[in-house]
Amino acid sequence: MTTATTVELRPAGPVPASGTRVPARVQIMGWLVLVMAAGLATVILLVSEFEHRAIDRRVNSGLEQEAAEFRLLASRGHDPATNQPLTDPYELFVRHLSGQYPQRAEVLLGVVAEGTTLRSVDQRDRALSDVRLDDTLLRGIVSAPEATGTVQTPGGELRWLRVDVLPPTGGSTPQAWFVSGFFMDVATADVDDTIRTLVAISAVALVLGAGVSWVVAGQILAPVNTVRRAAAALTEQDLTHRIPVHGRDDIAALAEQFNAMLDRLESAFATRRQFLDDAGHELRTPITIIRGHLEVMGDDPAERAEVVRLCTDELDRMARIVDDLLLLAKAEQPDFLRPEWTSVPELTSDVDAKARAIAPRMWQLEAVGEGEVFVDPQRVTQAVLQLAQNAVQHTTDGAVIRLGSAVHADSVSFWVTDSGPGVPSSDAARIFDRFVRGAAGARDGTGAGLGLAIVKAIAEAHYGQARVLSVPGRGATFGIEIPSGSGWR
Repeated sequence: MTTATTVELRPAGPVPASGTRVPARVQIMGWLVLVMAAGLATVILLVSEFEHRAIDRRVNSGLEQEAAEFRLLASRGHDPATNQPLTDPYELFVRHLSGQYPQRAEVLLGVVAEGTTLRSVDQRDRALSDVRLDDTLLRGIVSAPEATGTVQTPGGELRWLRVDVLPPTGGSTPQAWFVSGFFMDVATADVDDTIRTLVAISAVALVLGAGVSWVVAGQILAPVNTVRRAAAALTEQDLTHRIPVHGRDDIAALAEQFNAMLDRLESAFATRRQFLDDAGHELRTPITIIRGHLEVMGDDPAERAEVVRLCTDELDRMARIVDDLLLLAKAEQPDFLRPEWTSVPELTSDVDAKARAIAPRMWQLEAVGEGEVFVDPQRVTQAVLQLAQNAVQHTTDGAVIRLGSAVHADSVSFWVTDSGPGVPSSDAARIFDRFVRGAAGARDGTGAGLGLAIVKAIAEAHYGQARVLSVPGRGATFGIEIPSGSGWR
């Protein structure tokens, strides 16, 4: 027996956006100040460590030096000045200390045990004249098991080094001691002052760095903010905003890319609007015709057949219009062309053979260019055949239509010449626009006015142009001229 399990499905809530709400300008300033603070703190710590180690080395060296000088005098056993023997430890201390000049924070002591009391004589830095070393402190130093150490005094921490003096009468228990010492708080006072000065300077540097980074970040991000405001102002109806480009740095490159993107967007939206306008303009008429015939169609079979024929013709025309509009829209895309090196004689021969199948005309191949060109052969064929179809629509059976091609220094041209009514000069400037029909019009009245627009689109996709030469009443020559090499791409 199985037990059913009920699972409740709940819609997932909105996923919170990742990242931070802190403005980029504040982040730049914060990171810069943080890096500066870390760097300055590292410098301060290193300086403090090095200086304190230097003080330690100087103090230890001074203690050892003073002890060595006292041992040298004690080993001689006489006064170098008077050559008198020094048998009394106290006199030995007085004689030695009288010739010493203590360093800053240094104190030199001679301590002699006289019964239960200690008698001392010292030589010290004048700045330490008020520091009193009492018997308790001295007994702690002379009775310490180690010959060196530290002790707290009214003047701060005292680092000392002791030399035991044995009695001149013999014995292993010292009754006198020579002590050299340094007051560490005084010795490190300059270092502490230096560190405090560095801290103060670092604080000022951080404040100045924060201010400078705030200003610089604002200047750096100003173009980015311009891009953001421009993007916010963009709408489908208004894509005309562009960002001024200054300099050649990364920000200028960003502005150039943004402007290029806007150009592509504007072109894409313009193509879409053009397609919608054209479709709405041209498809409205066949739709109206179809609807009108269907609404008045009777029950007579012959009438029904005629209505079906008319509707079918209009639907076919609508399909052709849609195909042409789609082709014009695709002409704006980068993959519209597939260029390759193409033999002009072979291409011209193929176009001539295909054109002869369009209609019974007197087709003549009047010129053939020699060489290879870098073009899309299928699109060129499509353009020339469209010109041939246009020539057929404006001529009668048996009329002469001439085709040709020519290769120039840096371009190639293809043309079709008919013997029709020609193109008035007033129509020549706009004959290649969409839905424009010449004043003469096609003989059969068909055509949506998109054929020559397609020819123009193919020529311009090759970075070329479409042209017409005509004398009214004496025919017209339509052609395209495009670059012959790969440099256009």
